[in-house]
Amino acid sequence: MGKVFSLLNHKGGVGKTTSAINIAAGMAQLSKKVLLIDLDPQASLTISLGVPRQAVTIYEAMRGEAELVPFRAQEGLYIITSRLELSGAESELLNEAGREYILTELLETVRDDYDFVIIDCPPSLGLLTLNALTASDFVYIPMQTEFLALQGLAKIKQVIDKVRFRLNKQLEIGGVIATMYDSRKILNRDIVDMIKKYFGDKVFQTMIRDNVALAEAPSQRQDIFSYNAGSPGAEDYLNLCREILDRLENSPVKTEMPRQQRV
Repeated sequence: MGKVFSLLNHKGGVGKTTSAINIAAGMAQLSKKVLLIDLDPQASLTISLGVPRQAVTIYEAMRGEAELVPFRAQEGLYIITSRLELSGAESELLNEAGREYILTELLETVRDDYDFVIIDCPPSLGLLTLNALTASDFVYIPMQTEFLALQGLAKIKQVIDKVRFRLNKQLEIGGVIATMYDSRKILNRDIVDMIKKYFGDKVFQTMIRDNVALAEAPSQRQDIFSYNAGSPGAEDYLNLCREILDRLENSPVKTEMPRQQRV
């Protein structure tokens, strides 16, 4: 059974969507088969990868109008797109029975087809995010290495703990990803130290360096490996993917490791 990851931070501009895209693309580079789900009504992930408008998006699937219909972006990488109408889903689904489990039920039909399902959560802690966390095995928290990024850490952890207690007892914090890191800046180093004090060994050793190529890639509708495979951003995300795989391999609560990519 494929592992399901959520990328979560209710603060915008921390590299959440960039991380979702490039972890997915990095796993595909490592011969894994990945389904990437854009659960953000802003559809930044969909736009960043230049996916053509799809007849069926995550919005129609969440409303029960269709099954998930993946778009093949490249070898090993498939995408469920989003659109602006998803912003109304929380109010539309408010009276739906078992509304927190809608995404879980949708994934039951497809997760066996993939090594990883990676969900880009919206920058909020509402119903869409609850659906993502309820469906996930692990949650990854991208954090910009700036002071304001530390605000709201307790709230994020509180939400994760509540979901684990009430909705998904298997949910774990898979790791914290330090983004936009510049080792020359004392502030960046100090923030990383503070994050490590809060999350301990959950913080990945691989830090995503501040790199212009990561900002340029979305303008070309590409992931970092397609845009500039020799950039520091590509190096960092590939190393991060290897570190994620290594953690899964050595996890004391390991269940089934992802399969090699199928054809």
